[in-house]
Amino acid sequence: MAANMYRVGDYVYFENSSSNPYLIRRIEELNKTGSGNVEAKVVCLFRRRDISSNLNGLADNHAREFEEDSKQPILVDQERHQLKHRELFLSRQFESLPATHIRGKCNVALLNETEKLSEYLDREDCFYYSLVFDPLQKTLIADQGDIRVGPKYQADIPDKLADVESDDRNQMKMETKLWDPDNSLTDRQIDQFLVVARAVGTFARALDCSSSIRQPSLHMSAAAASRDITLFHAMDTLQRNGYDLAKAMSTLVPQGGPVLCRDEMEEWSSSEAMLFEEALEKYGKDFTDIRQDFLSWKSLASIVQFYYMWKTTDRYIQQKRLKVAEADSKLKQVYIPTYTKPNPNQIVNMGPKGGMMNGATGYQKPATGLTCESCHTTQSLQWYAWGPPNMQCRLCASCWIYWKKYGGLKTPTVLDGDKQRLPSEPRSKGPGGRQDSPGFLSCNSSKLLAKNRQTFLLQTTKLTRIARRLCDDILRPQRAARRPYIPVNVGAIKTECAVRLPKAATKPLRIRPTPRPTLANIMKELGELAARGLTKPRIMKGGEANRTLLNINRGAVSLLGKRTFNKQNGVQGAPSPVHIRQMTASAHLTSNRPFSSGMKTDQVSTEPPFKRQKLNPGDAPDPIVFVATDHTRAIRKALSQSEMRRAARRPCMQVNVKSSAPSRPVVLGEPIVLED
Repeated sequence: MAANMYRVGDYVYFENSSSNPYLIRRIEELNKTGSGNVEAKVVCLFRRRDISSNLNGLADNHAREFEEDSKQPILVDQERHQLKHRELFLSRQFESLPATHIRGKCNVALLNETEKLSEYLDREDCFYYSLVFDPLQKTLIADQGDIRVGPKYQADIPDKLADVESDDRNQMKMETKLWDPDNSLTDRQIDQFLVVARAVGTFARALDCSSSIRQPSLHMSAAAASRDITLFHAMDTLQRNGYDLAKAMSTLVPQGGPVLCRDEMEEWSSSEAMLFEEALEKYGKDFTDIRQDFLSWKSLASIVQFYYMWKTTDRYIQQKRLKVAEADSKLKQVYIPTYTKPNPNQIVNMGPKGGMMNGATGYQKPATGLTCESCHTTQSLQWYAWGPPNMQCRLCASCWIYWKKYGGLKTPTVLDGDKQRLPSEPRSKGPGGRQDSPGFLSCNSSKLLAKNRQTFLLQTTKLTRIARRLCDDILRPQRAARRPYIPVNVGAIKTECAVRLPKAATKPLRIRPTPRPTLANIMKELGELAARGLTKPRIMKGGEANRTLLNINRGAVSLLGKRTFNKQNGVQGAPSPVHIRQMTASAHLTSNRPFSSGMKTDQVSTEPPFKRQKLNPGDAPDPIVFVATDHTRAIRKALSQSEMRRAARRPCMQVNVKSSAPSRPVVLGEPIVLED
């Protein structure tokens, strides 16, 4: 019952995601909403994983200085790694969270030099903080509320002098005596002098214009003159005049007029006092931040003095009563039952036929044969999915609880700069799929790399293809293809396309008809070439090559799950290899692509429109690598420099190669590739 009872001031775990670690918060208020639910106003505490790498470096430097100053025992790498999970950063950021998301209590303490850091590793649910994190400014500062305990904060007490020993210290550098209790005056005489000093202070306020505005009545001026600042001035006057009442009286009222003594309560205006109350409500007794953000023209000593004088006023008593009444109307504690719902990341134990096994309470092994990413165990009562879904990483039950509470793994990973493991040790993958040891790869390395590889596809819109044709004089596709590093003014092309597009419907575009043989004719011709044993294959044109490549790609059953062209037409044998040249899609080719309804063409295609296949990026094939043969290199050498440039500028045109020497026979299973 007490474990599930949460009160104001408790440090608790909050769960905002089933896969992320718990949030650590401190309950400031418990409020009941209109719907009957309970919301907790909490103070945010951040982990190391929540701040940037630059701030982590500053935190490391601060921790290193702390260890040197406090003479902490030496820690091993794993203990130092786990100790970072226990460090938190306090902030002044507040947020409201549902109380039903609380998952347990924890202990958070301010770190001091008398503690050993290793003690936090021996205690469960214990954290510490020594720095304050500002989420807005992204800064880390030292907490000013630390307990100054240690040898450097202690005073060095000298030995007591003997009775016959004289004090050789320089008395000018010692303390200054402000009052001598063994003076010649009696207590009655001292009290009479203090009354005279108050009367002089009241008269001085009557002569001062600013004081008469702040204290318009006589009793207010008398009350201000009776404050401690007036009494201190009177007693100091007696000390400076050797406790001679006549000299002290003349010092109280010099030739220029009575001396007016003011403290911080009189020096501060009402607007400044309201700013101080507002800052005190926001920052508490953090006078450094109050001065920095609200009262930058005041000194720190002035703010501290005003605070302790302000606590003696009726204003402070009224605010304190209001806070007590407001606190009585709010909830003091709330009962949250233990959360028993299963985590969505929990891996259900599957039977041999794919169904869930009833009563499976023994140790389980991961179905994929992978070990725990943290402790590298192979047996656990329960397994949890961790990291990206495509990585199939697993955590055992104990490491999963450690991950949720402390926000890290028990053992260091490559992200923490650990050392390489031995080949005999199990391999562990981090959340991003990086390998802990780049020198040693397991059998799953190629599988993981293949999953991470994705093809980058660019799909142009119909308006973009139209703009390429309408603004051909501005775009200049051939020049842009020769100089791909020169940027294209897309804004000018869009503006000009918007002007020319309404006129494009009345002016049909002329396209040059290109005779394209069917695939059956191409296969028949290739079969005849193979039967005759010709060494020089026919290089196909651009439209034919593109269509052939599309049919080949569409025939991959593992990729798109469709039948190939041969299976659809009853051809069981594999076709002869097609000798083509690798080409790039030209921006101004529009063959077999229907235009918009407003545009007209001179020639109507007799073939049905080609339906473009939309590929899923996840199902994209692996990159194809073309290997040049000796015969391909010989053909390149036979071409002149101008012919090579012409072929690169017009990849769809056929290249005529002059045979200078008889070439060796070409194996049909080895295609000839001409690279651009």
